[in-house]
Amino acid sequence: WMIDYFKKGPDSTKVVDYLKAENAYLDTMMKSTKQFQDDLFKEMKGRIKEKDESVPVFRNGYFYYTRTDDGKEYYKYCRKKGSLTAKEEILLDVDDLAKGHSYYSATGFSVSPDNKLLAFGVDKVSRRQYTINIKNLETGEVYKDAITNTEGDPVWANDNKTIFYTSKNAVTLLSEKIKKHILGADAKNDVVVYDEKDNTNYIGVIKSKNDNYIFIGSQSTLTSEYRMIDANQPETPFVVFAPRSKDVLYDVYPVDGKFLIRTNWNAKNFRMMECPLDKTGKENWKEVIPHRADVLLENIEEFKDYVVLSERKNGLNELRVLKKDGSDYYMKFDEPVYT
Repeated sequence: WMIDYFKKGPDSTKVVDYLKAENAYLDTMMKSTKQFQDDLFKEMKGRIKEKDESVPVFRNGYFYYTRTDDGKEYYKYCRKKGSLTAKEEILLDVDDLAKGHSYYSATGFSVSPDNKLLAFGVDKVSRRQYTINIKNLETGEVYKDAITNTEGDPVWANDNKTIFYTSKNAVTLLSEKIKKHILGADAKNDVVVYDEKDNTNYIGVIKSKNDNYIFIGSQSTLTSEYRMIDANQPETPFVVFAPRSKDVLYDVYPVDGKFLIRTNWNAKNFRMMECPLDKTGKENWKEVIPHRADVLLENIEEFKDYVVLSERKNGLNELRVLKKDGSDYYMKFDEPVYT
């Protein structure tokens, strides 16, 4: 019957009937624990701080944060211009949007470079098939540019009118294409800029932290590959950063006129390499931090004045700060065990 499900889609009568029977069986068998379930739920909910606020993040002139209110189920996405004492601007009140829906999920919160437009993904049926909506933050208008069947991952080019996103297979829900949407155009005519032929790979589109590049990533368990364009030139074709090689993983980070690369190429625990902006093939990669048998290089995070490495040694995560002058240090933690 599962084969029928994938052929016919989620409306298959056999599947729905089976799930209803399973739910009825569960309700019967667990009936005696109903009060206990309610008590557990109330106790766990009582430990949650319902009225809460995230740590604000400063980006492009604004402090962005989310907050929740007592008795509410969803986030409010907010920002303040220039200062934390400035007037709050609620960009998206998901509690309001969710009214009248038995399920509602909002994701992929992405503000245009000129701070005027918000793109975000919405799923109302719990299938992780997101429709990307675009809201004018000056007028409150939600545009008619509804982009369906996506991962809910909109990425703005720097022209404030081009959006790249991941399109999904309507039946298998696998991410399989990266498309380009121009504001105001019919999404049915969106151009495919990348089509992944290997369905063992997961694909996605991201923007570099410095906003200079847009990357398409394709990755399986053991192999990865990136394509890129200048974020100021969204009309140009994506070019391969370094062709995929069996059992070779790599990630890319543009920093100070070069690319940093975290890779397991001839390095089981990963090492850090670098290359020029215009010569990205593996033959141009130069080692910066060598492989270490006792240290796993887990991540690289780039900042304006330094780079932070997330390393794992003796089971613990260590944060190593690399400064522009070539010096480095490890952040100290008070407790012997931490995360």
